[in-house]
Amino acid sequence: MRPYTTKGAYFLLLLSIPFLSSWGFFAHKRINYQAVFSLPPEMLRFYKGSSLFLTEHAVDPDKRRYIVIEEAARHYIDLDHYPEIKARQSVFSYYEATALYSEDSLKKHGTVPWTILLNMKKLEQAFKEQNTERILKYSADLGHYIGDAHVPLHTTSNYNGQLTNQQGIHGLWESRLPELFYDHYPLWVGCANYLASPADSVWKCIFESHALVEKVLEEERLVSLQLTERKKYTIEHRNGMPVKTYSTLFCKRYNERMDHMVEERLQKAIKFTADCWYTCWVNAGRPELLLEKIEKEKDEAGSADENCIH
Repeated sequence: MRPYTTKGAYFLLLLSIPFLSSWGFFAHKRINYQAVFSLPPEMLRFYKGSSLFLTEHAVDPDKRRYIVIEEAARHYIDLDHYPEIKARQSVFSYYEATALYSEDSLKKHGTVPWTILLNMKKLEQAFKEQNTERILKYSADLGHYIGDAHVPLHTTSNYNGQLTNQQGIHGLWESRLPELFYDHYPLWVGCANYLASPADSVWKCIFESHALVEKVLEEERLVSLQLTERKKYTIEHRNGMPVKTYSTLFCKRYNERMDHMVEERLQKAIKFTADCWYTCWVNAGRPELLLEKIEKEKDEAGSADENCIH
């Protein structure tokens, strides 16, 4: 997520105070937590025993944006500024990108697909070294960047509707809707699968997300035409403060018009996170995962989890 423009800053502050993180802290934590249950038994004991860490640290990359200048670009890619990449609709290596565009351009317009692939390499190495601390760190980070890549608005320079007079749509799509409707989402996404070509899978995800941008914007415009300003927004109290946000009525109509889009992107983010964790582990030689300073329990796997046998 990038810093918002100064125009309309006061309005955005009121509208977006609870939603200053990509996918929202709420959704990022649940992506990492839910991905654990798609892992095979050889990984599940370790990951389930570490689920609290993976959940709490799912938001570390967002927190780093405030102290690491280079961090912001790792969360998105503005495909409208990369016409050659957009036209190819397939893998575009970082080497090709730097040869075609300047490093400054990449830092400005985003690097999330390459960030995901780099973190997969780091996680694979951590598995090889059986370095518990790094395995957990890179697993948590990887889930975060994968979650970002599944958000359509993370693939366009119009990331918050600021170019189409739809300021605030970023927080609406990736935070407000999941918080309201998460309990209705079926989130068992099946067992993790090995990715023969992680690069192909990552770029497929990016292009799928980008293909949804117009629908995200258009459906918000159409629902906005149906409701008055008073019905579109409401005031809620969060942490003792009154905050202007989208009304439940508006959110319900918008969610219905998008036909389960947020739910499906969340499900795919969960599945892809599990797939990437599993792929890194396999590529590292399927090392034994040992819980350090985490109590082991014989019944951790659970009946549903035991079905994930590879």
